[in-house]
Amino acid sequence: MFRKPGCLHIAIGLMATLTVSAHASPNCLNNQKPFALAEDTIIWTMYAVPGSECIQGLRWSYMQIFNVSVSKAPTKGKIEIVGPGFRYFADSHDDEADSFALVVEGKNRRDPGKSTLEIMVNPPVGAVVGELPKQP
Repeated sequence: MFRKPGCLHIAIGLMATLTVSAHASPNCLNNQKPFALAEDTIIWTMYAVPGSECIQGLRWSYMQIFNVSVSKAPTKGKIEIVGPGFRYFADSHDDEADSFALVVEGKNRRDPGKSTLEIMVNPPVGAVVGELPKQP
């Protein structure tokens, strides 16, 4: 009696899948101050090398996000809203600073509200791609 090698192929495929490392967006935001969904405006600084991208979620563990919208589009890069977060694409030919603003609506614990996030995008001067500049 011969068994079909189907189980062996599945096991080998599963092991190959588990050994492939995932590619994640580099940590491009540093020391984000939480927003409160209380008509507040928060300024975040983001670092991006030309041609890179950053994916950032906006939900903190104690809040629900109902809507994220762009109130001021970036002038050099592109922005996409992705669920309760965003994806920023830096211009591949420009290493100058950029900025954009988002409005986040939801509930902070039980209280509904909204916050404005003003995000400044800077090139990581003297940093290796994918690393943030050292903080003093």
